[in-house]
Amino acid sequence: MISIGQNTVGAITNTTESFNALTLLAPLTSTETYLINNCGEVINQWSSNYVPSAAVYLLENGNLLRTAKIPNPNIAFGGVGGKIELFDWDNNLLWEYTYSTPTESLNHDIYPLPNGNILVLAVTTLNRQEAIQAGRNPALLSDNKLFNPQIRELEPVGTNQANIVWEWNLKDHLIQDFDSSKDNFGVVANNPQRLNINYLNNNNPEANWMHINSIQYNAQLQQIVFSSRRLSEIYIIDHSTTTEEAAGSTGGIYGRGGDFLYRWGNPAAYNKGTDADQKLFSQHFPHWIPDGFTDANKLIVFNNGNRRGFSSVDIINPVQTSPGVYAYNETIGYLPEIPDWIYQDPMPSNFFSAILSSGQRLPNGNTLICDGDSGYFFEINPNKEIVWEYINPDTSTGIVSQGNVPTASNNVFRATKYALNYPAFIGHDLTPGLPVELNPDLSNCTLLGTPHFVENKPAVYPNPTSGVVHIKSDNPIKNLQVYNAYGKLVATKTNSNRLNLESFASGLYIINITTKKGTFQQKIIKQ
Repeated sequence: MISIGQNTVGAITNTTESFNALTLLAPLTSTETYLINNCGEVINQWSSNYVPSAAVYLLENGNLLRTAKIPNPNIAFGGVGGKIELFDWDNNLLWEYTYSTPTESLNHDIYPLPNGNILVLAVTTLNRQEAIQAGRNPALLSDNKLFNPQIRELEPVGTNQANIVWEWNLKDHLIQDFDSSKDNFGVVANNPQRLNINYLNNNNPEANWMHINSIQYNAQLQQIVFSSRRLSEIYIIDHSTTTEEAAGSTGGIYGRGGDFLYRWGNPAAYNKGTDADQKLFSQHFPHWIPDGFTDANKLIVFNNGNRRGFSSVDIINPVQTSPGVYAYNETIGYLPEIPDWIYQDPMPSNFFSAILSSGQRLPNGNTLICDGDSGYFFEINPNKEIVWEYINPDTSTGIVSQGNVPTASNNVFRATKYALNYPAFIGHDLTPGLPVELNPDLSNCTLLGTPHFVENKPAVYPNPTSGVVHIKSDNPIKNLQVYNAYGKLVATKTNSNRLNLESFASGLYIINITTKKGTFQQKIIKQ
């Protein structure tokens, strides 16, 4: 492990095993969003008039899609936002959209779809009468209302409008065994595809009874996964349905309308277990690991560990009878019984984030972990050893100076690493600026994959190439590093101005060229 001087904030550790990438973070008490390299230097920065409600995304075209928090006294639980913003790379506001009224609001997460539309997570409000008619026990209505989780697909229009092209509401997929004279009456254990409106998982009977905190999408399966913090469950639904089908129990490529295709984490929620069978505890950010990665197509989730006393990052492999069709055991419910892979600290209580947080499997097999309530990111290798660390210095009372530690909130909802060849970076200046922290000290930090861009860049030719490439440089070349499309180091060479790529697969590669003048980066196409 290589510590960076005696750093107390910003980049703390950076080793040769870390994934060479750029990290996106949006501190929850700041209007700034940062894109940093592995030394913590700012590559780009976006400024808003609003703090984020939670999630931010860097799109492939270089635009920033972010949530924004606006006041809503009627819907005021953590993560409520009400607004979305879209900025270009140069911080120009391109589009904004508000969905916030006394009875409805955006909250927590959004997701940019491949077709350019945006999935958004929201709540609407059922009043006391509507909640009771849906089967809610009146004794479980301490706020005299109930929030209904909702997912909408938006098609952006103009600069501040959107068409609603698809919608799903939880209120259409409930079950209850409390009152046979009310809607949704049935046997809970026989209807795992629906949610028991009276199950609280030992939580208070508040309007915010579920606290959905994440939505993610699988384009191949056309499925959405979302997460309930309060009920400690994750759910998968079909997105191939029409809005009408999504309100019912038939239709879509899986034939089940908007009912749950899968759920996991707490079988007691549908009467297939007890509290002892609970596997998830207030979790965040379940999502599918991409193709080509270690544990591809499994679900990774940050398991916060409330009531358990420690956090972990878990990888779950849902048992499927065919792609997107999930096995169900009549006795114990949805499978598997245990996660495939778990990371927790050797001293479990040393790693605990009660709120926020994320885990991300990286292309090189490492895993990035965001301990959200400490603003602390760390990356582990396949042996679960820490190879990169960063502490967010942007706090609710200002930016922390190097040598000091954050004493005010530096919470971060989620941290995401983007490979150096991510399309958003093509054509944009990636010259590093100063780190976020004040009085930075990077004297001992080596940029392992994020080069400094200076004048008189070496030339790489021919480009495209079918084999040998040459590098013309005004200064002797000390080192050459070749990265593939996933940001993995695939070749190195010292004291040479020639590379042979004949054995490499066709595709895009990035060559880092180190001379006495610095490190330069060139993209090359192997035919």
